[in-house]
Amino acid sequence: MPKVAYSEQEREKIKEELITTAHNLFVEQGIQHTTVEQIYRQVGISRTFFYSFFPAKEDLMIQVFNRQQPLILQHAKSLMEDPHLSWRDGVKQFLYDCCYTNKGRFTIMTVEEQQTTFKRLSPEKHRALQEKLPRFFSDILRTFGIHSDEATTKLLANLVLSMVIVHKAIPDSLPFLFPEAADPMAEFQIDGLVNFMESLREQQNGALDT
Repeated sequence: MPKVAYSEQEREKIKEELITTAHNLFVEQGIQHTTVEQIYRQVGISRTFFYSFFPAKEDLMIQVFNRQQPLILQHAKSLMEDPHLSWRDGVKQFLYDCCYTNKGRFTIMTVEEQQTTFKRLSPEKHRALQEKLPRFFSDILRTFGIHSDEATTKLLANLVLSMVIVHKAIPDSLPFLFPEAADPMAEFQIDGLVNFMESLREQQNGALDT
């Protein structure tokens, strides 16, 4: 006989399990290919009970992204603190992990997932996501010793996200790009991004020395 009442502690535990399960599925198979049914079945609850936590998959997705951000920041910090990595190698590894998200255990929306999510999110929720992103990237850059203005932060966010999204889109969503060149293209873009970030860091260090 199904349980009819849960304590607040039990509900919080189930909510955590839903977020963790969704994150793992999003990383493994993408947001678009993950169904609500897969998530609630893995956690062992009913569809109706799932919707008592999240009105839609997009609401759960926002929680996953919120939970993921401090994990990504911690990953960046661990690379910067690794005594076996130079600053440049640490940043390159971070960008590599973002690009090859399954290895870094990050989930980043594809073009199709962004389009679908945008249509289903309320303007308020979309605005909240857009407001959080520059702050998040600014935190990452500070972890790398770079203090950038808003315009530079958004530029770097666009450069990193576009690199990751295009790499994920080859060949399924971008069939006319050459899949055999996808990895060399990512390496080229990562090197260019690191060069740019290194120049920003050196400019700031030089300004501090004068």
